[in-house]
Formats: sequence, structure tokens, C-alpha cells
Amino acid sequence: MSANTWLATGNFFTTYKQEQRTFLTSLDRTIFTFFLVILFGWPLIFELSNKNMLVIDNILVAIVAVMGLNLVTGFAGLISIGHAAFVGIGAYTLASFSQVLGDSHVVITHFWPVMIILCGVMGAVFGAIVGLPALRLKHLYLAIATLSFQMIFEWTIQFLNFFNQGQTIYIGRVFWLTGKVGRKDHYLFWYFIILTIVVLLGFGIRNLMKTRYGRSLVAVRDNDRAADAMGMNPGLTKVYAFALAGFFAGVAGALHAYVYRGAGFESFTLHESIGYLAMAIVGGLGTLNGSFWGPIAIKMLDLQVETLAETVDKYLPPSMDMATALRPFTFGLVIVLFLMFEPRGIANWWRITKSYTKLWPFRY
Repeated sequence: MSANTWLATGNFFTTYKQEQRTFLTSLDRTIFTFFLVILFGWPLIFELSNKNMLVIDNILVAIVAVMGLNLVTGFAGLISIGHAAFVGIGAYTLASFSQVLGDSHVVITHFWPVMIILCGVMGAVFGAIVGLPALRLKHLYLAIATLSFQMIFEWTIQFLNFFNQGQTIYIGRVFWLTGKVGRKDHYLFWYFIILTIVVLLGFGIRNLMKTRYGRSLVAVRDNDRAADAMGMNPGLTKVYAFALAGFFAGVAGALHAYVYRGAGFESFTLHESIGYLAMAIVGGLGTLNGSFWGPIAIKMLDLQVETLAETVDKYLPPSMDMATALRPFTFGLVIVLFLMFEPRGIANWWRITKSYTKLWPFRY
């Protein structure tokens, strides 16, 4: 690698230790630190309404969920159509404690970091269980198996009295070092918490993919028979891929429940699973930064389409509900266009931009 650690024209490694570094150059580290300072610092300078902060919190929660989906679908190549059910497992694990102990019990309001981890572990357990069919099934058949889990989850939540038959189960406000987090600071508080979790999980995935366990995911995705011949265990790798995805989804579900102060059935339906899959596709399957671009693009698209539908409805007869038709149409159109013209997602645009800046002023 170039001796200039600030701006290297190309990456040339001479040791494995160099290749496994988190930041290849000092410039990469500086830029990342700069963006982190901006992300954590801008709320202290610019004040947003609770509505806008809720939108940002939703994007961050979706990023956590799509990170897990990218592990199982992007890196391991296993199709999962029931990811929202795993997110629901995390949310309803927290809701179950709320039902049994009370929505304002000290375990929920004071020990919320432990509850978030516990919800992630519960999601990992169910992920491993659902991943067991991956020992025998592939492709479309595995997709149907995950779809079956989604249907079972929806039926269970809707028809069991313990889960309030899908109606919202409320969760109390949490406490911080300064005391109880009030309504005014609720979404801002969770912005900092979720952003911290996103950064930690992002580093976790990046480091995981540099280990043999992360490389085994890619090897199984490319050719599981070749991976088996090289000494890997394809079956075990597939199961732990689902378990990892379940952990991320469970954490996202707990964060969703805390942000909304409750868990409701409508947030974990098949429609939401398709939405997560679309975010992974648009962002870029098998890439870490695609887990960031996808949720941002889809969530912002939803907001713009909703605004457009409200504007168009002013000039149309009341019998025509433009919002109902325009949102699914735009959603499907975006997915088809990306699959046709940019199957590697927005992450490929980011890759091209980085390559250009790294090789400039040379063209190749």
C-alpha cells in the first residue's frame, strides 16, 4: 500500500493485517469521524419538530432491520420474506414484559438497554429455528418457508388474547441519567440511542465480514458445495445467518416499540416484510452501506409520494383516492427500475464515486 496514508492511489496490501484494517487510509478515518460529528451534533444546533424527528427515528430503525436482512439475503444469499415477523418478535418480547409486569415497571423503564439486548436474543432464537429448513431447502422453497413463518406470526398475534389480539400494547417512558425522558425530548433521545446502536452494529458487520465466519457467508452464497469442500459447514452457516438476522431484527423491534411506546400488529405485516426487502434491493444487496441508502431512499420516497398524492387529491373528485393507488404503484415501479437498470443498488453509485476520488486524477 502507498506510504501516504492520507491519500493512497489504489490499495496494495503486503500483509493480511493491512487488509483487515477498518479504515484503509487516514483520509477514510477522518471523513468518517467528520460525518459522525455531524450526525451526533446537528440536533444540538438545529431543532426539529417531533414529527420530523419521528421520521428520522423510523429511518434509523429500518436501517438496523435491513442490516440483518442484508446479512441473510445479501451476504448469505438466503431469501427471507418474513423479516418483519422477526422485527415483531423483538417488539412483542418487550410487549410481553409490559403485559406481565406492567407498562411502567422498572425493568422496562430503567433497564431498557438490557431489554433491547434480550429482544435481540429472542429474535436470534426464532431466527435460528426458522433457519433450520435452510438445511434442506433452497431458493423459492426457502422463501415459502419464511413466508409461512410470517403467516404464523400474524395469526398468533391476531388471535391470542395475551397479545391483545393485535391491538396496541403500551410501553412506559424510559429513564435516563437526568430522570424520566419527557414527551418533548422523547424522539430526540431515541435518535441518539438508535444512532449509537447503528454505528456499533455497522462496525460489528464490517469486522465480521473480515473473519472466517463472515467469509463463510459469502462462500456459501456463491457455491455451498465448494464451501463444503473447503471445510466449511454450509448448514450451520445458513442457520447462524438467520440467527444473526433475527438478532438485528429483534433489536430493531425493541427500538420500534420504545419509540412508539407500544407494539401494534399493523407494523409487522407481510407488507412491511416486502418493504424491508425492497430497501435491501434498492440500497444494494451484499453491501454494508446499502443497508443505509435503501431505508433512506424508500422512506423519503414514501414521504414525497404522500405529499404528491395530497396535492393531486385537491384537483380530483372525492371518489378518487389517489394516495391508495399512487403509493403502491411508485413502490413497485422503483423496485422494477432498480432490478432492470441498477441491480447492485445505490451502493454501486457510492462505490463508483469512491473509486473516482481514490484514483483521481487518473481515469483507471
